[in-house]
Amino acid sequence: MTTLNQKAAIATSGTLAQNVNYAVKSSYLLSFLESLPEVAAKLKEPSAKERKFEDVVKSAEQATVLVLVY
Repeated sequence: MTTLNQKAAIATSGTLAQNVNYAVKSSYLLSFLESLPEVAAKLKEPSAKERKFEDVVKSAEQATVLVLVY
């Protein structure tokens, strides 16, 4: 997990942002994943059926990764 550089934020905008989150548009991510044959073959089809909360949590935990940006 990372934080926003507070000095840079103040210098740039004059304010200090709180609770900054970073996101990637799903369409960009899907296009990227589909461009990698070894990954595209592992993608699962979306499920339209109802699932238990515990199953959704387990699936989300298994799909979560740490992304480092340098």
